[in-house]
Amino acid sequence: MPIKWSALRVSEAADMIEEYFNQAVEPLEQIKVVAQEARHIPNLPEYISQYLVRIEGEVDRAIGGTSWEPVGRYRANLEALRKAIPDGAAEAEQEQAERGAQMSLV
Repeated sequence: MPIKWSALRVSEAADMIEEYFNQAVEPLEQIKVVAQEARHIPNLPEYISQYLVRIEGEVDRAIGGTSWEPVGRYRANLEALRKAIPDGAAEAEQEQAERGAQMSLV
């Protein structure tokens, strides 16, 4: 049974998501650096420090790259999205689009 949805468009959307995510990684890493530095403010109360630790943790969960979150949630979900696309479906759709719509004689 043929796929009714466009695997090619989903694949292209995944590529765009990855591109935007990659652009967002550096600012998120900067957020983490600022939060880490802020934790060294003299006489910082623990209840304030805990919020900074949470911010660092959220960045780690988002982008990964640590022993706790090696991949990161965005990349993990993006990988899952790509794996959900049937193998070869996007490529077949691309080939069909390049050949153009041909009428079948059968």
